[in-house]
Amino acid sequence: MAATAKRGRRLMGEINVVPYIDVMLVLLIIFMVTAPLLTQGVQVHLPKAGATPLPDPKREPIVVSLDRAGRAYVNLGDDKSRAVDEATLAARVRTVLGRDRETPVLLKADEALAYGRVVRTMVLLQQAGATRVGFVTDPLPAPPAGAR
Repeated sequence: MAATAKRGRRLMGEINVVPYIDVMLVLLIIFMVTAPLLTQGVQVHLPKAGATPLPDPKREPIVVSLDRAGRAYVNLGDDKSRAVDEATLAARVRTVLGRDRETPVLLKADEALAYGRVVRTMVLLQQAGATRVGFVTDPLPAPPAGAR
C-alpha cells in the first residue's frame, strides 16, 4: 500500500518564489527606511551659498559638524552621533591626518551658531594638522521660473 501511495505522487519541478518575493520586499522597505537615517548624522541647518561643489574626493573626508548649541561631532570613532570635546576632536583628526595628510577636512556649522565658535573649531583643526578646511553649505534655491 505504501508503494502505491508513493507511486501516485509526482514531484513538482517548479520553485515557489512567492515567499522569496515577500522577503525581498520587506528587506527593500527596511533598507529604504534606514538608509537616510544612516547618512543623516547630526541635524545642522546649513547656510545657503552659491559656491560650486568640490569634485568627489578620492578619500573619505573628515566631517566635523557643529550644531546650534555649539557641540562638535566628527565622523570618526565608534559613535558618530555623540558630541566630542575639543581634545577628543583634535586627537581623532590628528590621528587620521598623521596617516594621510591629503585627507579632506570639511566643516558643517549651523547657520545660527556664533562666528567665534566656528573660528575656534577651525583653529583647533589647524592645530591638529589640517592645512585646508572646506565649508559645507546648502545650495541657493532656484529662482522662480517667471523671475528675471
